[in-house]
Amino acid sequence: MRIALGVEYDGSGHSGWQSQPHGNTVQDVLQAALSGVAGSPVSVIAAGRTDTGVHALEQVVHFDSEVERPLSAWVRGTNALLPRSVSVLWAQAVPEEFHARFSARGRSYRYLLLDRPVRPAIRHGKVGWFHLPLDVAAMQAAAQHLLGMHDFSAFRAAECQAKTPVKTLRRLDIRREGELIVFELEADAFLHHMVRNIVGSLVYVGKGKHPPEWLGEVLASRSRAVAAPTFAPDGLYFCSAEYEAKWGLPGR
Repeated sequence: MRIALGVEYDGSGHSGWQSQPHGNTVQDVLQAALSGVAGSPVSVIAAGRTDTGVHALEQVVHFDSEVERPLSAWVRGTNALLPRSVSVLWAQAVPEEFHARFSARGRSYRYLLLDRPVRPAIRHGKVGWFHLPLDVAAMQAAAQHLLGMHDFSAFRAAECQAKTPVKTLRRLDIRREGELIVFELEADAFLHHMVRNIVGSLVYVGKGKHPPEWLGEVLASRSRAVAAPTFAPDGLYFCSAEYEAKWGLPGR
């Protein structure tokens, strides 16, 4: 039986999604909890990997199990064995053809940036931070240069394992909500560090270091050395993955 799960997690205390020998990753703790419910080893595959300190509002994963359990057991039973930083939101039986990663038609991320002179305390680990006032209108103009299908090599981490740097960025919205600047991004897929590298370059535009047109030049260069440094992971959230309705996933 193949089961899909929606998973929410606070990445602050975990070493990213991908399993590591020390076991302090989201994948490790989730697999351990699911194995406890199943009574046998369970391995999960996710729609997208997240780095250390990155959060998820609804990561989608799938796993195969030879034992049958009520869907409620895969939710409440697993949550009883998980640390408080990780929670299963829903469980759904899916056909064997479903794949959390390869069946996804798109993914969305949100970045929350606190824009004020003083660093965060209450929201420490949950938002990025920049101390100077940022020009949202300039960043919105710069963002237009990235929309569509492009080679995003300039925003790709050196260790990225994606087969191609060509991705289609469908949405890049930026808005201010008081002291917070909210970045919303949707694409068919993302490269390693792509969102954080884009945010870092947009901040360069927002603080007046470069005009909006500079972002188009960075994109065209296909050189990581031309773009701004990678921004902090704290404010980055994997929001959701997009699937065809035929899979019957509940989603949020």
